[in-house]
Amino acid sequence: MHQALYRKYRPRIFDDVCGEDHVTSVLKYESKTSKFSHAYLFCGPRGTGKTSCAKILAKALNCEDPVDGNPCGKCFACTSIDDGNATDVLEMDAASNNGVDYIRDIRDEVSYTPASLKKRVYIIDEVHMLSVSAFNALLKTLEEPPEHVVFILATTEFHKLPATIVSRCQRFDFRRIKADVIAARLLHIAVEENMVLDENAAKIIAKQSQGGMRDAISLFELCSAGGYDVTPERVSEILGLTGIEILYKTAVAVSRNDISSIFGIIKSVDSSSKDISVFWSELISFWRDLLVYKYLSDEEKPSYLDLTEPEMKLLADASRRFTKEKLTYHFSLLDDAMKEMVRLPQNKRLSAELTLIKMADSSIEATTQAVLSRVSALEQKLVLLESSPLPNVSGETAPVITENKPVDQVKVTTSASTDSVPQVESSNAPVNKVEMRQVLDLGDVIERVASQNPVCAGFLNDCDCFISDDNKKVVIKTLNDFAKTMLSASSSMSSIQSALRVCGITEAGAEITIETGALPKKKPAIDELEEF
Repeated sequence: MHQALYRKYRPRIFDDVCGEDHVTSVLKYESKTSKFSHAYLFCGPRGTGKTSCAKILAKALNCEDPVDGNPCGKCFACTSIDDGNATDVLEMDAASNNGVDYIRDIRDEVSYTPASLKKRVYIIDEVHMLSVSAFNALLKTLEEPPEHVVFILATTEFHKLPATIVSRCQRFDFRRIKADVIAARLLHIAVEENMVLDENAAKIIAKQSQGGMRDAISLFELCSAGGYDVTPERVSEILGLTGIEILYKTAVAVSRNDISSIFGIIKSVDSSSKDISVFWSELISFWRDLLVYKYLSDEEKPSYLDLTEPEMKLLADASRRFTKEKLTYHFSLLDDAMKEMVRLPQNKRLSAELTLIKMADSSIEATTQAVLSRVSALEQKLVLLESSPLPNVSGETAPVITENKPVDQVKVTTSASTDSVPQVESSNAPVNKVEMRQVLDLGDVIERVASQNPVCAGFLNDCDCFISDDNKKVVIKTLNDFAKTMLSASSSMSSIQSALRVCGITEAGAEITIETGALPKKKPAIDELEEF
């Protein structure tokens, strides 16, 4: 007879419980020292191990030969509780037995000594479902039960419990299990069951389970049904997920005001088996991740964003396309559209299309947040103007670049023509060595340069960039002399300098050096999504 995986791999000892060390460590200590409480209260979200820990605790209370605080799993008490044959361990569901008469029966039974075990254990699940009269009937027994009786109460809605019940119990708060812990457990189960589970698929399942181990194992078993390998594509298909690729393309279309692409994305979602409201919920979650990526440091991001490495790259590229003010404005539109979809489900497609158009073009709206979004865009344009080279009195543009060679110092000047190539003058003055660090991600700079000079952006995409510690000197290494010549043009230099200034990489008037010697690299998967 087939047994569900979440039942087959239910923890048998405290050490097997994943992600709840703050609970199991205390319970193990009490078991090791035989200092048990008379009543326990386990509260927390579903699937986090409350019932499993209750059964393990029942075994620890009655185990004949505990091992370092864990039940041995071999004695009569442990085996009978595991098999569900222990008459002295009673597991009840308060959702279906919530009347006062049921509690009165328990109150009458506790006076009898255990039949075969050391302790009689009452496990009451979903205890918040008990009626007010049932809680009142339980109070006295819960406060001073006989020495051979222990109560273990479990609930997912702690706020519904009376304070008189909570004060009589030793309370343990179960937390949502971290996604990486759930993913590791799923990979372990896959190995034990001889199943194929992709690591990225495990992370997606872990994220969808929302911190519940039981839900994650059930979703994994669902995705593997039929003998299929569990891949990210399989998980997305079974769970009806849109996939981060569509969410990313939506963000790109919004940032570029590409109305045609927006209509195409909504059409593809509507014509598929996926519901638009589900897609919209995922889009809101994606926009939340964009805002988190904007505000947090690189060290803090992994703990807040449960994403795979390819997903994190797409999120980073999408995040650079929006300001914080614009993202906040978008949130209000997304939230209003979700409410509209709930109120009028027949207009889901229309609400989605109109909202995305408003997000792409903030000039349509006259709200305060829309105005703030437009002001933020104007501020960026002002920074571009401030950082652009201004003509001097003689009519020539101010020098914006110096090109250094290993021995000779090179000074670059430009003529009045904006398209001319800088002329080089050499001198034998020694060059002071400056410590330079590489700028690993030029995506934001390339995006802004592309809006002014697409040809320049194409060459810049294959370059390596290095910057001095004082942010006043930049070295850009190209693949060949032709790229060096193209990037050295005054129009290209103006676009690059403005983009570096707006992105906060350099200060105004920074010196830029163009050299050859860049290492060939694979073109990053931005709009083409090559890594997917």
